[in-house]
Amino acid sequence: MDPRTPIDRLNNTLTAGQRFMDKAFDLRGLARWLMLGVLVGLVAGVSAILFHVALDGLRSLSFHALIGLSPGRPGGEEAVFDIPVAGHVRHVLIVLLPAAGAFLAGLLVRYFAPEAKGHGTDAAINSFHRKGGHIRKRVPVIKFFATVLTMGSGGSGGAEGPIAQIGAGFGSFIADRLKLGPREKRLLMISGVGAGVGAIFQVPLAGAIFAAEVLYSDPDIETDAIIPACVCSIVAYCVYGAWHGFGHMFPVSGMSFQNPLELLPYLLLALLVTGGALLYIWVFYGTEGAFNRLRLPFIVKPLIGGLMTGATALALLLIVGDEHVIDVMSTGYGILQDALSGQIVEIGVLILLAVAIGKIFTTSFSIASGGSAGVFGPSLVIGGTLGGAAGLVFQGWWPGLVQNPSSFAMVGMAGFFAAAANTPLSAVIMVSEMTGDYSLLVPAVWVCAITFLASRRWTIFRSQAESRLHSPAHIGQYAFEMMGKAKVGEVFKENRRFVPVEADLPLTRVLGGTGSTRQRIFPVMDHGRLVGVFHYKRLMAALESAQEHPEVMTARSLMRPVSVSARFPGVRAGDPLSVAQRKMTGLDVEELIVVSDEMDEVIGILTASDVLLAYNRRLADLSAERHAPNILPPLEGDHSGDELESESIVRAAMDEKIGNTNDRNKP
Repeated sequence: MDPRTPIDRLNNTLTAGQRFMDKAFDLRGLARWLMLGVLVGLVAGVSAILFHVALDGLRSLSFHALIGLSPGRPGGEEAVFDIPVAGHVRHVLIVLLPAAGAFLAGLLVRYFAPEAKGHGTDAAINSFHRKGGHIRKRVPVIKFFATVLTMGSGGSGGAEGPIAQIGAGFGSFIADRLKLGPREKRLLMISGVGAGVGAIFQVPLAGAIFAAEVLYSDPDIETDAIIPACVCSIVAYCVYGAWHGFGHMFPVSGMSFQNPLELLPYLLLALLVTGGALLYIWVFYGTEGAFNRLRLPFIVKPLIGGLMTGATALALLLIVGDEHVIDVMSTGYGILQDALSGQIVEIGVLILLAVAIGKIFTTSFSIASGGSAGVFGPSLVIGGTLGGAAGLVFQGWWPGLVQNPSSFAMVGMAGFFAAAANTPLSAVIMVSEMTGDYSLLVPAVWVCAITFLASRRWTIFRSQAESRLHSPAHIGQYAFEMMGKAKVGEVFKENRRFVPVEADLPLTRVLGGTGSTRQRIFPVMDHGRLVGVFHYKRLMAALESAQEHPEVMTARSLMRPVSVSARFPGVRAGDPLSVAQRKMTGLDVEELIVVSDEMDEVIGILTASDVLLAYNRRLADLSAERHAPNILPPLEGDHSGDELESESIVRAAMDEKIGNTNDRNKP
């Protein structure tokens, strides 16, 4: 008969059920990422609302009340402020307002956060790869106001830059407060980028995919970031949509793909937007280089860029005589919406090309001079207007084949950004989500694939790594995997001289025999048999504590006995190199003795330089297999074991991987 009470049996059943649930489902991980995702998503969504309100207010004031023009809007976006348009156009303010806004933005950047200049997404990418996901807390705030001033006064740029950086910055802040590891910090930071893009463009899925894809120029993706980014992006989208309304940014209708022969004009479109994207990148960084060479105070450079932006817009307005060209300033989404709708024929090829080329230069002047805004939004405008112009031309050439030139504007948006940013997957999804139309998936994928293959050596995001193999963020991961395949016996130098110490040797004589060598790990021998190991630091500590009678102490009193435990600073020749690296990291040493399988004979000394050289050789082999350059330069000089400064490179690279492995194995 069971002596347990019903309560005892119930408690045991519940405990067993809890153990089963913990084993079957990662409920802790689920709760953890839901909490983090909701927090980052909420901040990104609220930031998108605040940015939209601030930008709309300043832009309406600048264009409606002061300049006297009314740039168009996306079809899915309503005005927040109803400011009447002035009765006449003040042409001089088209030039002066962007300069004033850029000057004020430059002051904020110069004196509060120099990292906030340029396009924010690139800064987030750099933080992921090279800064462990760290972003200073003030940077997103300064980016917010600097971008509002730049774009609200007429500077050309995209809204994604500050929102992405705010999401990234808050993700980094939360990770710091919760003391998350480097890997989780990077993932949370880049998920914030996805949340910002997903909210401001109303593309929750594309925002998440973009965050994972934009990190690399090769067809690679940060798979670990997709799910956290999805959680953050969906929450941010819902917060923004609850205020703004749920819908599509550029609603369209009448799009279709029914004739495979249309792939021929779409092929020509792909070549056109590839050339446009390369021109965009060349002009942007050429402009940046020119401004960097100017021997002028930093705050003067954005002012000059603003003047050049306004002068370009004014020249186009006076030459072309159509108010559509004013969309080379600010976001420029008005002409993009018209190009996606039935008004494309009325706009005409000339105006579309004028806006496309003008937008390339105004965006470069506004941002590359030191201003603050995103480069993604202008890419959509440039690609859409180029595509629309091509569609009108193709319709004239093949009237029976090309029925709707607006479809070329839509596909051009995706193709241009895929070429400029090396993000074909997210470009396709993003344009489809923006328009709410998935009927052009086939030509969009076709064009994005071609543009990506043709332009993969170029990118508007210079902080992109080629692939995960070439990312400093993943050195530890690949090092760990590579070190697991190599053996200690294949790496250490068998002919390297080492100094053994007899077990019964007094400390004074031990010091005399070891002081002339740079060796730090010493095997202790007893009649030719290995009995232990000690580190030089332990010898010095013992001598200091036994100053009066050091001769009574021997090497035996210093040693750690031979053992198979993880605390023993030795490895067998047949052990994987990852075991040696784990011991170096865990024991904080630069050397390990290499012993025989029976652990009674010393074979040699393994140094951190040996490990690093092995890693470099393996990395070079992998890079050659991928036809890509090595990301780590080979060590220079003599590698005899004395250059132990290099061990920190390997150890730092390995710490994260070892730590991540341990985290996954925790109950």
